[in-house]
Amino acid sequence: MTQMRKQRSSSALCYVVSSASEGFTLVEMLVVLTIIALILGMVGPRVLGYLGDSRIKTAKLQIESFGSALDLFYSDVERYPSTSEGLNALVQRPTGVEIWNGPYVKGARVPLDPWGNAYLYRAPAETVPYEIVSHGPDGRGGGSGASADISNVAH
Repeated sequence: MTQMRKQRSSSALCYVVSSASEGFTLVEMLVVLTIIALILGMVGPRVLGYLGDSRIKTAKLQIESFGSALDLFYSDVERYPSTSEGLNALVQRPTGVEIWNGPYVKGARVPLDPWGNAYLYRAPAETVPYEIVSHGPDGRGGGSGASADISNVAH
Protein backbone atom coordinates (compact mmCIF):
# COMPACT_ATOMS: atom_id res chain seq x y z
CA MET A 1 0.00 0.00 0.00
CA THR A 2 1.05 3.48 -0.67
CA GLN A 3 1.55 5.66 2.31
CA MET A 4 1.82 9.42 2.31
CA ARG A 5 3.38 11.38 5.05
CA LYS A 6 4.03 15.04 5.46
CA GLN A 7 7.51 16.39 5.73
CA ARG A 8 8.26 19.88 6.70
CA SER A 9 10.91 21.68 4.72
CA SER A 10 12.07 25.18 5.28
CA SER A 11 10.43 26.56 2.14
CA ALA A 12 7.38 24.41 1.35
CA LEU A 13 5.20 21.57 2.45
CA CYS A 14 6.18 18.43 0.51
CA TYR A 15 4.51 15.10 0.21
CA VAL A 16 6.71 12.03 0.04
CA VAL A 17 5.26 8.92 -1.55
CA SER A 18 6.69 5.61 -0.55
CA SER A 19 5.53 2.26 -1.81
CA ALA A 20 6.15 -1.30 -0.90
CA SER A 21 7.72 -2.12 -4.30
CA GLU A 22 9.51 0.18 -6.69
CA GLY A 23 10.09 -0.34 -10.44
CA PHE A 24 8.35 -2.60 -12.91
CA THR A 25 7.80 -6.31 -12.75
CA LEU A 26 9.01 -8.65 -15.44
CA VAL A 27 5.44 -9.27 -16.59
CA GLU A 28 4.78 -5.55 -17.00
CA MET A 29 7.97 -5.16 -19.03
CA LEU A 30 7.03 -8.12 -21.27
CA VAL A 31 3.55 -6.68 -21.88
CA VAL A 32 5.00 -3.33 -22.91
CA LEU A 33 7.57 -4.97 -25.19
CA THR A 34 4.86 -7.11 -26.78
CA ILE A 35 2.71 -4.06 -27.48
CA ILE A 36 5.67 -2.22 -29.03
CA ALA A 37 6.52 -5.26 -31.18
CA LEU A 38 2.92 -5.49 -32.42
CA ILE A 39 2.87 -1.79 -33.33
CA LEU A 40 6.20 -2.08 -35.17
CA GLY A 41 4.92 -5.20 -36.94
CA MET A 42 1.99 -3.25 -38.33
CA VAL A 43 3.74 0.04 -39.06
CA GLY A 44 7.20 -1.22 -40.12
CA PRO A 45 6.28 -2.66 -43.53
CA ARG A 46 4.41 0.51 -44.47
CA VAL A 47 7.37 2.70 -43.54
CA LEU A 48 9.77 0.47 -45.51
CA GLY A 49 7.37 0.59 -48.47
CA TYR A 50 7.37 4.39 -48.38
CA LEU A 51 11.17 4.37 -48.22
CA GLY A 52 11.38 2.15 -51.32
CA ASP A 53 8.87 4.31 -53.19
CA SER A 54 10.74 7.49 -52.27
CA ARG A 55 14.02 6.09 -53.63
CA ILE A 56 12.34 5.22 -56.94
CA LYS A 57 10.84 8.71 -57.14
CA THR A 58 14.25 10.23 -56.33
CA ALA A 59 15.87 8.25 -59.16
CA LYS A 60 13.17 9.41 -61.59
CA LEU A 61 13.68 13.03 -60.54
CA GLN A 62 17.46 12.76 -60.89
CA ILE A 63 17.06 11.28 -64.38
CA GLU A 64 14.75 14.17 -65.32
CA SER A 65 17.33 16.60 -63.96
CA PHE A 66 20.02 14.94 -66.09
CA GLY A 67 17.70 15.35 -69.07
CA SER A 68 17.48 19.10 -68.48
CA ALA A 69 21.25 19.35 -68.06
CA LEU A 70 21.78 17.35 -71.26
CA ASP A 71 19.46 19.72 -73.12
CA LEU A 72 21.55 22.68 -71.91
CA PHE A 73 24.70 20.85 -72.99
CA TYR A 74 23.09 20.26 -76.40
CA SER A 75 22.18 23.93 -76.79
CA ASP A 76 25.84 24.91 -76.16
CA VAL A 77 27.71 22.11 -77.95
CA GLU A 78 25.06 21.24 -80.58
CA ARG A 79 25.25 17.54 -79.73
CA TYR A 80 24.66 15.25 -76.79
CA PRO A 81 27.64 13.71 -75.00
CA SER A 82 28.81 10.42 -76.51
CA THR A 83 28.55 7.19 -74.57
CA SER A 84 32.28 7.31 -73.86
CA GLU A 85 32.04 10.90 -72.54
CA GLY A 86 29.06 9.90 -70.42
CA LEU A 87 27.38 12.07 -67.83
CA ASN A 88 30.80 13.36 -66.75
CA ALA A 89 30.60 15.68 -69.78
CA LEU A 90 28.06 17.63 -67.72
CA VAL A 91 30.66 18.45 -65.06
CA GLN A 92 33.97 18.44 -66.99
CA ARG A 93 34.60 19.89 -70.43
CA PRO A 94 35.06 17.06 -72.92
CA THR A 95 38.14 17.23 -75.15
CA GLY A 96 37.59 18.97 -78.45
CA VAL A 97 34.62 21.03 -77.23
CA GLU A 98 35.03 24.77 -77.71
CA ILE A 99 31.83 26.21 -76.23
CA TRP A 100 31.02 24.65 -72.88
CA ASN A 101 29.18 26.64 -70.21
CA GLY A 102 29.20 23.94 -67.55
CA PRO A 103 29.09 22.49 -65.11
CA TYR A 104 25.49 21.72 -65.98
CA VAL A 105 24.82 19.70 -62.83
CA LYS A 106 24.40 21.33 -59.42
CA GLY A 107 27.34 20.66 -57.16
CA ALA A 108 29.67 20.06 -60.12
CA ARG A 109 29.52 16.29 -59.67
CA VAL A 110 27.36 13.53 -61.09
CA PRO A 111 25.39 12.02 -58.20
CA LEU A 112 24.96 8.30 -57.71
CA ASP A 113 21.51 6.76 -57.82
CA PRO A 114 19.66 6.38 -54.49
CA TRP A 115 21.13 2.88 -54.04
CA GLY A 116 24.73 4.08 -54.41
CA ASN A 117 25.30 2.94 -58.02
CA ALA A 118 26.37 5.02 -61.00
CA TYR A 119 23.76 5.91 -63.60
CA LEU A 120 24.32 4.35 -67.00
CA TYR A 121 24.33 6.67 -70.01
CA ARG A 122 24.12 5.64 -73.63
CA ALA A 123 23.98 7.91 -76.68
CA PRO A 124 22.52 7.50 -79.13
CA ALA A 125 19.89 5.06 -77.86
CA GLU A 126 17.61 2.99 -80.11
CA THR A 127 14.71 5.43 -80.46
CA VAL A 128 15.89 8.52 -78.61
CA PRO A 129 19.05 10.67 -78.60
CA TYR A 130 20.17 9.30 -75.22
CA GLU A 131 19.17 6.91 -72.46
CA ILE A 132 19.88 7.21 -68.73
CA VAL A 133 19.33 4.11 -66.61
CA SER A 134 19.43 3.16 -62.94
CA HIS A 135 19.32 -0.57 -62.29
CA GLY A 136 17.24 0.08 -59.18
CA PRO A 137 17.49 -1.58 -55.80
CA ASP A 138 18.91 -4.89 -57.04
CA GLY A 139 21.75 -3.18 -58.97
CA ARG A 140 21.29 -5.55 -61.94
CA GLY A 141 19.81 -4.97 -65.36
CA GLY A 142 16.23 -5.98 -65.99
CA GLY A 143 13.96 -6.98 -63.17
CA SER A 144 10.31 -6.33 -62.57
CA GLY A 145 8.15 -4.62 -60.00
CA ALA A 146 10.16 -2.86 -57.31
CA SER A 147 13.42 -4.25 -58.79
CA ALA A 148 12.77 -2.90 -62.29
CA ASP A 149 15.23 -0.60 -64.03
CA ILE A 150 14.41 3.10 -64.00
CA SER A 151 15.00 4.94 -67.25
CA ASN A 152 14.08 8.04 -69.21
CA VAL A 153 12.92 5.74 -72.04
CA ALA A 154 9.69 3.75 -71.78
CA HIS A 155 10.33 0.09 -72.53
